[in-house]
Amino acid sequence: MNTDPTLRTHEISVGGVRQVYHVAGQGPVCVAHSGGPGTAWWYLRMPALERHYTMVYLEPVGTGDSGRLENYDLKTYVTFLAAIVDDLAEPKVHLLGHSHGGFVMQRYALEYPDRVAGLILYDTTAVTDQEFFAQAMAGVAAYAAIDPGMPAAFERLTSATDDETMTSALRDALPCYFADFPGRKTEFVDLIAGIRAWLVPQTPEAFDLRDQLGEIKAPTVVIVGTHDFICGPRWAEVLQSSIPRAQLVELKDSGHFGHLEQPTEFAAAVGIVIG
Repeated sequence: MNTDPTLRTHEISVGGVRQVYHVAGQGPVCVAHSGGPGTAWWYLRMPALERHYTMVYLEPVGTGDSGRLENYDLKTYVTFLAAIVDDLAEPKVHLLGHSHGGFVMQRYALEYPDRVAGLILYDTTAVTDQEFFAQAMAGVAAYAAIDPGMPAAFERLTSATDDETMTSALRDALPCYFADFPGRKTEFVDLIAGIRAWLVPQTPEAFDLRDQLGEIKAPTVVIVGTHDFICGPRWAEVLQSSIPRAQLVELKDSGHFGHLEQPTEFAAAVGIVIG
């Protein structure tokens, strides 16, 4: 339930399933899709962008006050996103997708090119193959030098069977996602303590859009944290090279959460596309 007076909360029905989204700010419209899948949307709140743009934040289906499904796949997320864009009644919108949200935005941009004014792909990837997962797990293993419990936290996160276990495991795993959590712990500790997650069983499906991304014509910026262990520079470069005229911005002091770790630089990178 929204108690923030700066947010305007909306609710629509998509095939009989409730979809909630929030609007803040003013200016060009930018729809933001959070990651996870299954993570509470509000970690992606970006006050720096709300000063210049109308930010539209989804509560992805299966999370928060939105409805629940038995199973979830990329097509479903795109369908719910498309319903929100239609409800906004804007000819074109900018899209910002973080992590798994970037998967959704890429797919939407390919299916609905005439509705996309610009694309911000943030700490995400065009492919989740064996190399992608191996690199991510290597990052988790490396973080064990800082926190020996990190591999076990990720094991609990990937094997969770209920919302409570997902939430607890995510809170334990999140420090790994920052470039320097020990050095900046006081800045992020409240976010970690309050984060929520929901179990959203994903239908197994291959994800590889590399051969299709050349079809995207919208202005695109790819934003990545140098120290992002899961969707780092290797994968950002694949996106940048696959999308015509895409620009790449690397945030040198960030991990997976550049909008929190380097908010000023992040906002400047978004401005490359939105202006």
